[in-house]
Amino acid sequence: MANPSVRFLSFLFKSNDWVSLHCLVALVTAIGQELFSLFAFHCPCTPAWNYQYGLMTIGGPALVFFFISIILNNQTRNLVAEWRCHKIKKCSIITTFLLLKSILVRALVAPVTWLVISMLRGEAYVCAFSEFMDPSSLTAGDKSFPLSHATWVLARFPCREGPANLSDFQEEVNRRLKYESQHLGWLLIFSMAILLLLIKFLQSCGSKIGYRQEAYLTSYLVNEERLFQRTAEVRSLAMAANNVKRFFGFVALSQRDKALLAKFPEQGTHLKLQWDNITGSYLFQKKLGLPLYSHLHEWAQGPRGKARVINMEMADLLHHPEPQLTASPTPNP
Repeated sequence: MANPSVRFLSFLFKSNDWVSLHCLVALVTAIGQELFSLFAFHCPCTPAWNYQYGLMTIGGPALVFFFISIILNNQTRNLVAEWRCHKIKKCSIITTFLLLKSILVRALVAPVTWLVISMLRGEAYVCAFSEFMDPSSLTAGDKSFPLSHATWVLARFPCREGPANLSDFQEEVNRRLKYESQHLGWLLIFSMAILLLLIKFLQSCGSKIGYRQEAYLTSYLVNEERLFQRTAEVRSLAMAANNVKRFFGFVALSQRDKALLAKFPEQGTHLKLQWDNITGSYLFQKKLGLPLYSHLHEWAQGPRGKARVINMEMADLLHHPEPQLTASPTPNP
């Protein structure tokens, strides 16, 4: 019989709704859960403490992963930036739902993986609920479970420390609770799969574009982000070089940096208004029949707004000229 973790990860990788990054997060989480179960999980085997420890083992890390995933998610930062820069004036209920869906689906990958692996393994569930088993329902051949000190004895079962004459009852308790735990784990898997399919269906029904344009939109956003980051790196290098040169009178550049700055010299500083216009979350929309894929695309296609911002930038540069790298002042001795 295959390991529960292997079965779950096999299900995860076969699902078309998960990207490779999500699968990597799930894999790392599953490995972390396995290592925790092997080296750090120790049931206290004490009444009242078992329940708290077991539930914290199952749900505590999942909650931590959930909040960390939300905080570190770029979509969360984009949503906050959208509210700060644009007050989400253009966001309808559907738009807000899609943005929150994108954040929550990504944030649930690690928590759900931890919960599912924990439930399929069953050790934490057995630890949490062994003391709550009904002693009168336990049978082992012709023997019946002794009712005196039943709670204390049941709480010792997860540690295999019960009385020797009750070992058959110990196996029965572990078997029942592991069955319940794995049953809940598979229900969670199926529930999440159905929920993802339902969200995907609703998103497809509410989409304004077809499959081909959606694929083009995805490709465009990936290329825009890649080119923007690469260009921003060169632009920031040129700006930093000019500022360092202004302070010291010269700047020490590598041959690669010199070649880059000779090919792409700095052309001034962008205004805050420009940064605000291209910042935040964005969903596909149309303006006068023209498809717009991002804030940067909308800014570039807005001739009036763009011309106004460029004029403001030029006016700012005239009042605050920047030194060029080609005109290197000689420092005073």
